[in-house]
Amino acid sequence: MSQDIDQLLERLIRPEIRKLSAYHVPPASGLIKLDAMENPYALPEELTRAWLDSLRHVELNRYPDPACGALKESLRKVMAIPEGMDILLGNGSDELIQLIALALQGPDRVLLAPEPSFVMYRMIALATGLRYQGVPLRQEDFSLDPDAMLAACRQHQPAVIFVAYPNNPTANLYPEEELRRLIEAAPGLVVVDEAYAPFAEASLLSCLGEYPNLLVMRTVSKLGLAGLRLGLLAGDPAWIAELEKLRLPYNINVLTQASAQFLLGHYEILEEQTARIRRDREVLYTQLAELDGIHVWPSRANFLLFRVPAGRAAAIHSGLQEAGVLIKQLHGSHPALADCLRVTVGSPEENHRFLEALQPLL
Repeated sequence: MSQDIDQLLERLIRPEIRKLSAYHVPPASGLIKLDAMENPYALPEELTRAWLDSLRHVELNRYPDPACGALKESLRKVMAIPEGMDILLGNGSDELIQLIALALQGPDRVLLAPEPSFVMYRMIALATGLRYQGVPLRQEDFSLDPDAMLAACRQHQPAVIFVAYPNNPTANLYPEEELRRLIEAAPGLVVVDEAYAPFAEASLLSCLGEYPNLLVMRTVSKLGLAGLRLGLLAGDPAWIAELEKLRLPYNINVLTQASAQFLLGHYEILEEQTARIRRDREVLYTQLAELDGIHVWPSRANFLLFRVPAGRAAAIHSGLQEAGVLIKQLHGSHPALADCLRVTVGSPEENHRFLEALQPLL
């Protein structure tokens, strides 16, 4: 029986899928969770009660609004989507990346991205039949290499380029003029992924309409609404209309629509939490930089990338977990990230517990 299944899998599953590993999310029960770039703050109790009360009116027996009209208008307002641009919503940014890849997939077509960057660009490219091409960032500071990017554009003629702005997992923000140069030279679509825009206080949304090949992606996950799984893609209506053809109907459920619309009406609370995280990020950066054996890179996101002494990343990661703190192990994920770990900026108490657990491990 087992042999029969193995033969079926070998015959029916594409070889590139067989070689992939599923995206692993480690269990975090009972741990201080600083591995996934989440907002550490819950909603105020009074707002939580009002939100739950608003859900009483949600009709679970009915399909959700397929166009998400009211929610789109709320997002358009709080995120300052330029006039004349359209919006596509996804079940998180991952679905939007997948829709773009599906729309552009074709024989020998290329998805290109700087690397190291968000792992889903590569995984989704391979899953949808696109050829993935990474372009190395400068190793010393993970800055964009514009000449290498332009050379890769000429050589590979990518159908789409994904650029995380700021980048994940390196947390740096590329200069806007370098991105504009890339957009102007790109032979295909350029998608600027602004998942961490609230922490960077920088955006290319205002550039929509200037370039026919530019789309900008956002999410509410890092704002404190990760559980809603809501991503947004903004751009020219002609692009959005084509991608809508591939979006599965009712992909944004009624609870997500109702919850997001209610909470976006209290956006100032999410902005206050974001500002608090930015302040705590600078404190945590300074404290990490003072530790012997640590090299930490400046951040414009809600996390910090740091390198530990050679050969110690795995032991330090597991030691932190034993001490009740979960961060991200990046050693082994890319050659440029050797001996690197990534920590989300938590509450001051969580950051203190992280540092307290880290120091004896060094």
